Amino acid sequence: MHTLQIRKLPFTALLLLGTPFVAPVVHSADLSLPLHTWSQVSALERPYDPNDPLIQLLAIEEFDVWARIRKGFAIPDLENPLVNNQLQWYVARPDYIQRTTTRASRYLFHVVQELEKRGMPMELALLPFIESAFNPNAYSTAHAAGMWQFIPSTGRDFNLTQNLFKDERRNIIASTDAALSYLQKLYGMFGDWQLALAAYNWGEGSVQRAINKARAAGQGTDFNSLSQYMPAETRNYVPKLQAVKNIVAAPSDYGLTLPKVDNQPYFVTIGKTRDIDIKVAAQLAELSIDEFKALNPQFNRPVIPGSAGTQILLPQSNAEKFKSNLSKWGRALSSWTAHKVTAARERIDTIAKRFGTTPEVIREVNNIPPKTVVKAGSTILVPRPEHLAEKDIAPELVESATLLTAPDVPETRRVMVKVGKKDSLASIARRHKVTVAQIKDWNELKKDTVSAGQTLELNLPNRVAASGKGTATRTAATKTYRKAAPASARKTATVRKATPVRKTADSAKSKKRG
Repeated sequence: MHTLQIRKLPFTALLLLGTPFVAPVVHSADLSLPLHTWSQVSALERPYDPNDPLIQLLAIEEFDVWARIRKGFAIPDLENPLVNNQLQWYVARPDYIQRTTTRASRYLFHVVQELEKRGMPMELALLPFIESAFNPNAYSTAHAAGMWQFIPSTGRDFNLTQNLFKDERRNIIASTDAALSYLQKLYGMFGDWQLALAAYNWGEGSVQRAINKARAAGQGTDFNSLSQYMPAETRNYVPKLQAVKNIVAAPSDYGLTLPKVDNQPYFVTIGKTRDIDIKVAAQLAELSIDEFKALNPQFNRPVIPGSAGTQILLPQSNAEKFKSNLSKWGRALSSWTAHKVTAARERIDTIAKRFGTTPEVIREVNNIPPKTVVKAGSTILVPRPEHLAEKDIAPELVESATLLTAPDVPETRRVMVKVGKKDSLASIARRHKVTVAQIKDWNELKKDTVSAGQTLELNLPNRVAASGKGTATRTAATKTYRKAAPASARKTATVRKATPVRKTADSAKSKKRG
């Protein structure tokens, strides 16, 4: 008889065995630290039985996440000539595959866990490969953001907050939850995962119209039958996912090797109730800024506003370091606060002087371009004065913060006007929408009369169209289009190193994504 001695049992195994799990909450200063870590099972001995669920679960733990994904494949394979085209493209770029799968290793375990909870096909764990190459900072020309590429309107439909301080379309946990909810909704509409995927790319309204056309023509309504009605990107979209599925299913068949992804959480969550600078948080966690941002890309500014709902993600060992270092920190956690501009065209140099800094610092931290001014109602970050060292940014200001800028031009422009034969001061004033008194003042006239041929100076207002910079809360109703170019031809507008993303179009009513 074999005896199995177990020192550590994965949290996932405990859940599947029905063992209750309560995540411990460790408090340190303002930190709540629920660590989703392995529970300890010490000196547990039991007879070996291959049918024992515990033994089976431990065998599963020998797999990495790729094996777990393969085991959960459930979408029928797509037989389509475009699959081979996409396979050839990917196989010819092993460096691209390596970069993308390495980047994915941070997020895959979480995505797989969420799919299993919902009973959804594991192919969907590979969808960010197509959407963003697993780059949570990807940003497309259609204004789609994050690993799952939500446009602003669809993000709001799925409760992804977008304001000056954060954009939850880039939040690893929130965006994954929203994407899977959206995919479930689409599957509920069409009853077919390939059509649900096409709708994720093209919009549910567009797919439904294609179905209606095919039915009217007496044709089938599967993905291949509907391809003739689709734009090029959508025709290639599901074949791309099938190509990636084929590679993950048998990478050695294509001369490729996937990086090992441990079948355990890469990150844990930390609740943060006080403001903290990103630089300080990374320092306390003993992480580089880039690695910290890779797990927390939703934060738009160098300060993370604290609240009951604010969470940051850290690798487990770094979360322990964060907790320990925080307990010994003894200094202010944030060097920034928020200032709301109330005066029309308040000058940046005036604001900088008031807060003991330079205009260049204000512009850099708020991404304000040169030769622009901030408009009344805007919220900007400024250095935190000493008397506000313990006062955090008000939650209501965080939620409503916007930044509006306008070109920095003089309020008036000088115009020289030659008096015509039939002109009078009154007619000139009416024509240029000024007053007679103003014309007299500008030209030091004593009388209300002018002579033909006389030249007058007018100071007319400069009317400049407002521009918005960083206004994540604006509700511009732009029609966006998800891009249809093959992966080899894609170009991305990103805020960091980007990877293939798209733009496409659908009617506003279909609430599509970008």
